Amino acid sequence: MFEAITRLFNRPEATLDKNDPKLSVAALLVHLAAVDGQMKDAERNAIKGVLQDHYGLDEPSVDKLVKEAAVRDAESVDFYSFTSAITQLEMPDRIEIVRMMWMVVFADKNNHELEDNMVWRIAELIGVSSRDRTVLRNQIGKAQPEA
Repeated sequence: MFEAITRLFNRPEATLDKNDPKLSVAALLVHLAAVDGQMKDAERNAIKGVLQDHYGLDEPSVDKLVKEAAVRDAESVDFYSFTSAITQLEMPDRIEIVRMMWMVVFADKNNHELEDNMVWRIAELIGVSSRDRTVLRNQIGKAQPEA
């Protein structure tokens, strides 16, 4: 009986479904923000902002999502587990994900070549055309105010 009570109180916190596209998107955004070697506050805030806006999440929910996404990203060896869930989405949703990625890239007013390369690779893996990716890059890059 003591073991049953111990298990009850030591249960891990409920986690999100690992196949949830929302978790996959968050994990990609977390990885993207850190791909240049450091995640700046502006990038961290951009991740939270785009996830809140796109998914209609409140702050505690987005914090939990980002925390779990960071764990998933650290455990991952490639992007397949993330992109496979995203390819099931409709094309407008996949294009929106690429837009979200550019928002994170340009949040710190700097487009590092590793960030650019990652957006290119992810866009290819989820079936977003080079044209759409480039148009979004230009739109988001021009929309960012000067530092």
